[in-house]
Amino acid sequence: MRKEDKSKIIEQLAAIVKEYPHFYLVDTTAMNAADTSDFRRECFKAGVKLVVVKNSLLHKALESLEGDYSPLYSCLKGTTGVIFTEVANLPAKLLKDKAKNGIPALKGAYAEEGFYVGADQLDALTSIKSKEEVIAEIVALLQSPAKNVISALQSGAGTIHGVLKTLGERPEA
Repeated sequence: MRKEDKSKIIEQLAAIVKEYPHFYLVDTTAMNAADTSDFRRECFKAGVKLVVVKNSLLHKALESLEGDYSPLYSCLKGTTGVIFTEVANLPAKLLKDKAKNGIPALKGAYAEEGFYVGADQLDALTSIKSKEEVIAEIVALLQSPAKNVISALQSGAGTIHGVLKTLGERPEA
């Protein structure tokens, strides 16, 4: 490969890393072409992008970016596929559901501005909540006290209405 081609690929990889806020490094060494193709289709259906890269080119692309990606450099061995995503936990759930006997295996990930190195981090990545999930939880928590106040007022109004009705129906003495 010519040096000009390599520099173009490095620039393209750096642009993709900038475009997506989260990415996962997966080991696809034990996968044949058919398995890789199937996994690529599953990723596409899930809305994530899978790219098989040359480790040295990805390493140079990460070095060219602002920020320190050095915790992931040790993961750049063997055949590496990079899953780019907008939702931090989506690839982890996909890997957990689709991986057979640990293949493809998680090497590392950059998600929610944190580094996760090793296949044992898959459960931690699965439990990360997306921005939408966190917002929904906050809204539900904020609505809860308001619902309690409205409920108390409605039950209090019913009680007052019942007392007034009983007093109104009572014969005058």
